[in-house]
Amino acid sequence: MKLRQVSDLSDFSRGHWLRELLCRGKESSHVQSSPDGQHLLLLQKSRPPTLPRVVAFQRHSIAGADLERSWQPPQPALVGLLFLQSPVVPGSWVLAVVWEHGRTEVWHFVLATGWQLLQTLELCQGARARIVSVCSQGASLVWCEERPPLGAHSDMSKCAFRFCVCARALEVGEQGVRLGTVRIVLHNSPQYQVLASPQHVFLVPAAAGFATTSKFLLIWHPEKAEFTITAPSAGFIHSKVLRSSSESDFKKLLLSSVGLLSGFVPLDIHTSAVSSSGGLLLVSTKGSVSIVEPDGTQRHIFDLEGGPLAQGSPVQLKTFGSILACVLAGVLYLVDQNSGRVIEKEVLGMKEVHFLESQGEEDSIQLLSQTGIYSFNFSKPEDSSRPEPCLVEMVFEEACRYYQRRSLSSSKLTVEKLKKGGTFQAPVVLAAILQHSLHQKQKPARGLQDTYAKLLSTMSLELQSYMSLELLKTCVVCAPESEVESYCKELVEQEVSRILQSDMDKDNLAYLNSVFASFPKAAWKATRSCLQLQQNGDGLLVARATPEVWKKVLCQPQLEEVGQNGMVPLFELICASFLRFKPKWLPSFVELTQQYVSNSWSYSSKEGPEGRVPLYKRALGVLARKNKHSEADDEMELELLLCSKRPKAVLQALHLLIRLKQWQRVVEVAEKFSKLSPLLNKEIFTTLLAEFAQHRELDPYVDRLWLLCPAELTASDILTVVLQHLPHSQEDPVPFSSEGNQLTVGLLKPLLQRVVQRPSVQDEMYSDALQSTTFPPPTPPREH
Repeated sequence: MKLRQVSDLSDFSRGHWLRELLCRGKESSHVQSSPDGQHLLLLQKSRPPTLPRVVAFQRHSIAGADLERSWQPPQPALVGLLFLQSPVVPGSWVLAVVWEHGRTEVWHFVLATGWQLLQTLELCQGARARIVSVCSQGASLVWCEERPPLGAHSDMSKCAFRFCVCARALEVGEQGVRLGTVRIVLHNSPQYQVLASPQHVFLVPAAAGFATTSKFLLIWHPEKAEFTITAPSAGFIHSKVLRSSSESDFKKLLLSSVGLLSGFVPLDIHTSAVSSSGGLLLVSTKGSVSIVEPDGTQRHIFDLEGGPLAQGSPVQLKTFGSILACVLAGVLYLVDQNSGRVIEKEVLGMKEVHFLESQGEEDSIQLLSQTGIYSFNFSKPEDSSRPEPCLVEMVFEEACRYYQRRSLSSSKLTVEKLKKGGTFQAPVVLAAILQHSLHQKQKPARGLQDTYAKLLSTMSLELQSYMSLELLKTCVVCAPESEVESYCKELVEQEVSRILQSDMDKDNLAYLNSVFASFPKAAWKATRSCLQLQQNGDGLLVARATPEVWKKVLCQPQLEEVGQNGMVPLFELICASFLRFKPKWLPSFVELTQQYVSNSWSYSSKEGPEGRVPLYKRALGVLARKNKHSEADDEMELELLLCSKRPKAVLQALHLLIRLKQWQRVVEVAEKFSKLSPLLNKEIFTTLLAEFAQHRELDPYVDRLWLLCPAELTASDILTVVLQHLPHSQEDPVPFSSEGNQLTVGLLKPLLQRVVQRPSVQDEMYSDALQSTTFPPPTPPREH
């Protein structure tokens, strides 16, 4: 990149005066160029007693009347110089000079006569209104005005929301200039700085605003009549369509989000500007440069050098295609917005510079300084379209994080230490292999060391997968909206598969949560594919996933890692997908997972996933988070409890069936699970006997119930259970009750006879002795 002077300002009308105004170091100035680049407007923001002035300078000494505006202190200050396109003559424009009290002068430049005042207009409807910020969006003016409250008192806490954001069309035609009707975009709002892109308007909280309202940005979409509320650092985005004028109230707009927004930290904004792509560029006081897209998402670009920025230190931003130009303290940074890579860094040696429009030159930047206009020509490197430099940096950065987590040393590991130290060879080898592999399509293959070549042959499939993934991401970015969904399905499948083959740390788990939330159907299909879930010929669910994949599925982070951001473990994510897309498979999936756990860990092992919270309880937790509860959910709860085959879960399912009064299923479940263990058999029978004592719903099934009676229960045990659970009657008991729901001895007689006639356990123990032919046994012969 080379600095080249293209003008010493002598080609401007009154060029010596322009140079003189720029050299006044004590006066800060704002420079703005016309859309055709032929005019410079200089706004002197001087302090009293020097008066502010607006002066226009024409390039190539174009003849005609000059434009110079001055004003005295009682007159309101200037708030904006805006260039608006004229729809009558393509390529023509007008200049709108907007004053604080709403008066707007519309100027037009004609080659023969110079600057002409077309018309003076009043933007605001109220005489007390005061404009604090203004911008042009298409053929309209958008501004934020202060509407002071009526009355003598001015309590700031009560009058904080005294501002209003308005829009008004400004039409320039052959008959003159005409203003459209005032459109109230947002009323009863705090103070905002309005910045316009071609399709959107960004509302940035004023620096002097209240802390409660400076935690988020607002983005207005005029065509959709929609507002987007975004707190970029917290990842919060919420959109709302304003269907009527009553909904444009600031407090009503935030009503559904105020609880979440109150917990966020205030925005850290030092400088803001709009990029050529339509995003909002933000510079924090820490020197971090990021961009907020019109949909509310934020992306970090790069960090300025030098540490925190002082309040008065100016930072100038401008984009030229995909290149971001940034000037701070006399240093020019050229940064690739896509990768965040600093392309050039140049010390300018100039006290104050201003960006100008570069007409027809995409690879040059023009700067205005006190001595003239300078041009920087930059060209992208030949290999900038290939991802090798960024990819290699990613390899070393990831290696730094990997080794730092496993290091016992307190010293910080950097990319430079990795490259120069020679201790860690893995990232060096991987970077060399990636560079070699990615160069092959455009250049002849360069030689690799023998060990590298062996690794390359081993990694060939992974490299092909990586390249196909990168190609797919490019297709997603460049594809029309109609094809994005199909590409996203394939991309999600590859991403889920990739993460399941890597370490399931907190970052990967958070990423999976966002994937499942953004692309639920694609994530469900990717999960089925990774776990190889399918039904066999008998209709049973089978999974052919590898043990490593099962371990990732069962990974349960610590509670402090989950935090309060709603991050859910992978097992719960998969269960939620089953509930949404294939609920009938969920119990079978839990059962399959339990089979893998039982084969991999012992039953009481605290290291396994069953050592903390049983899998069926984790699945039930997902079911409980559903917004609406239905009969199908009761059935699902039963299936999840029964598929676990745990005694407590089986008894819980039995009580649920009793509560639902599904007596046929109660008996079926009792018959099936009583065979698992004698202890469970006793618990089930005692539960059903207690129910039998209270009502007559189980009478049709008594023959099947008595078969479940454990061998160790005696008649006295049975009568004790019955007496404990007999229903309490308000009247004195009578021998022959008219109510048919009371328990009688006749109903219990078959069970009692069965227990009495059955040989006891002690009888069985001494059965051999009792069945002896002679009693007592004969005396043994004596020895003489």
